Order: sequence, then C-alpha cells, then structure tokens
Amino acid sequence: MERDGAACVWCGSPFDDRLNTATTEHLVPRIKGGPSWVENEVAACRRCNSARGHRGLGEFADECEGLGREVDRERIVRCLHALSAAIAEQGGQRRARPYIATQLRRLDV
Repeated sequence: MERDGAACVWCGSPFDDRLNTATTEHLVPRIKGGPSWVENEVAACRRCNSARGHRGLGEFADECEGLGREVDRERIVRCLHALSAAIAEQGGQRRARPYIATQLRRLDV
C-alpha cells in the first residue's frame, strides 16, 4: 500500500479495517505464469479481486469502467512496466512476458 496508495486499483474505494479490506491482486495471474513478486502485485479491495478472477487486465478494466468505477489504468501500466523490467533483470518467466505485452496494448494508456 505504500507504493500503490490506500485505494483499490479497480474501483478507487479507500481501504479501511472493517468493510473494505485490502488484498494483493496479481497483475499476471499465477496460472498464466505470473511470479509471486511484489512487482506483480497491486492493492485491490476483496470484492474487485474476487470479481476479476483470471480475466485480462484490459477486459476487467473496461468492465469496471462500464459499471462507473474509477480504474487507475496508469498505476496498472506503471506496475506492468516495473514487472517487465524485473523479469528482464532476473530472467525466467517466459509465459508471463507475452501476457504483459498483450495487456499493455489492451490497456492503451
């Protein structure tokens, strides 16, 4: 939350200790080759994290905006670039690389 702020990346709702708790959302789902690195995580509320499932970032962002939510696309893109740089530095994650490139094109920021 220090890096991302105290609001959900998908709906913009501020986090609290009671009704809207923070969770870590994997940008690249583990099932699609995403690593368990801090660069692959953003802060999201439990509702949005559960609702996204394994859908793509751009697809879910469009859906959230269609529901009137304020998606922080710039934060998502910034984190995807940081993840891409971390993968380039540390190596591996072959399955995640094309997914990141596709999602960056899809988010169109």
